[in-house]
Amino acid sequence: MKSFNTITLTRPLRDVFPRKTGSTTETDPRQQAEQAAYERGRHDGEKALSEQLLHQRSELLELHKGVIESLRAALPRVTREAEAALVGLALEAAQKIVAGMPIQPEMVEAVVREAVHQVENAADITIHLHPDDLALLRKHQSPFSRVCRKPARSGSPNSSEIARGGCMVHTRFGLLDARRDTKIEQLRQSLSP
Repeated sequence: MKSFNTITLTRPLRDVFPRKTGSTTETDPRQQAEQAAYERGRHDGEKALSEQLLHQRSELLELHKGVIESLRAALPRVTREAEAALVGLALEAAQKIVAGMPIQPEMVEAVVREAVHQVENAADITIHLHPDDLALLRKHQSPFSRVCRKPARSGSPNSSEIARGGCMVHTRFGLLDARRDTKIEQLRQSLSP
């Protein structure tokens, strides 16, 4: 029988592994070649990955620049389109509001006053109104009712041309159009880009 020696330890063993039998402290050349090949492969893979990341980063940067340029070019166009749409919407709302307003003598007087102010240097003027507006001014004894008249049939605007709330002023120099539709169209043209 074989006898075994007994070793008594005062502390537990840690990080201790049995040694392989027949191995040497030096690694064999095949293992060294494998380790070197592994390191080269790892290095080559890291290098290829780094190059790929740089390439993707540059592509992403170019894409980002393209998007920024596209947005920069589109912004003025979108602004113009939004401005035109907003002006159109505002004018349409103004037309609907004005069309829904009841015709009052003060409103007709204000239109006539503004038209007369534009031709104040003309000596001989005739103000053409819608027949209902002229009757309204006469009913309320407006001072403008003396210089206003219902449109005649020959040579001057007829009543179908002058809608309620507007007027036309005839001078010896020409005709001033102060109809609502004309004013809104002038406003539309002045606000158009």
